[in-house]
Amino acid sequence: MRSKPHIKPDIDDEQQRLAVLIDADNAQPSVIEGLLAEVAKYGVASVKRIYGDFTSTRMTQWKQALLKHSIAPVQQFAYTSGKNATDSSMIIDAMDLLYTHRFDGFCLVSSDSDFTRLAQRLREEGLAVYGFGERKTPDAFVQACDKFIYNDVLRAEPTAATTETPKATAPRKRASKKAANAPAPEPVAPKGNTPPLSLLRQAIEEASDEEGWAPLGPVGSYLNKIRPDFDPRLYGHRKLSELFRSQPRHFNVQERPASGGGSGTRVFVRIAG
Repeated sequence: MRSKPHIKPDIDDEQQRLAVLIDADNAQPSVIEGLLAEVAKYGVASVKRIYGDFTSTRMTQWKQALLKHSIAPVQQFAYTSGKNATDSSMIIDAMDLLYTHRFDGFCLVSSDSDFTRLAQRLREEGLAVYGFGERKTPDAFVQACDKFIYNDVLRAEPTAATTETPKATAPRKRASKKAANAPAPEPVAPKGNTPPLSLLRQAIEEASDEEGWAPLGPVGSYLNKIRPDFDPRLYGHRKLSELFRSQPRHFNVQERPASGGGSGTRVFVRIAG
């Protein structure tokens, strides 16, 4: 007997339905707000689960984050010392969710190489895999993902207002309702890292026309295919166009009117010289 084809709920055909699975043993609650904001760029987090032994005092901070962000905890006791039962539980759940055919992609939050094969298997089924982890994440896991985001670009940098000590005599002003409800700025890593100039040149060459100009979109797509962990925020810039503009000795940036008489503009880049 043939099974009926799965019909996705009519929420938004333009949005990917994502399953967010968090390894609490290899992730920090300090990144959760930035992480969920990043996930929202790629689609809707239809499922949000976190795996770990929540009877442990190490999970105290996570317990507070779970309530605030409506993340479902999956309790996993450490049955044997030295064996990571959390990984197995998360992998089993991921496969169960895969076979429901309800998702377009998975967000795997961990720095553990044990999830490399899981990422590969999900991609073999045609699903997108977004990885989130620390800089110590093994390259094998990074390369197994379609896109990998390092957690340090998800942590908001402290502002001058939060780091300065207020004067004792200064009256405390009440924040306006508009300011209180304003969205937090997107975290950006401090400047100082050297951009991979050779990789940027390679991406331009792959997408350029006869005059050497390349549309920014295909350049960004090529960069992510070659290095899933490439992110302009690692070099202190929110956008790829800003990264190219910060290197005028190496690259030219040009804005052109959108084709078809549109009101917007398209960004093109070229190797300088």
